[in-house]
Amino acid sequence: MPKVTFKTDLCKGCGLCVNACPKGIIELAKDVINKKGHNPARITDQEKCIACAFCATMCPDCVITVEK
Repeated sequence: MPKVTFKTDLCKGCGLCVNACPKGIIELAKDVINKKGHNPARITDQEKCIACAFCATMCPDCVITVEK
């Protein structure tokens, strides 16, 4: 099963990964604020991930890692 991890303290909450995900399983966490004061991205359902890595490719700060 693919594994997606986020370096949440470095995420600036731009939402590019949310828009890039073809499965729609990434969201900006409205209940969490990181050290930079942003709502970081997170995955909502790890099991639905197809490991396409579109999210990691779109991330301008390289905070997303996708493992197959």
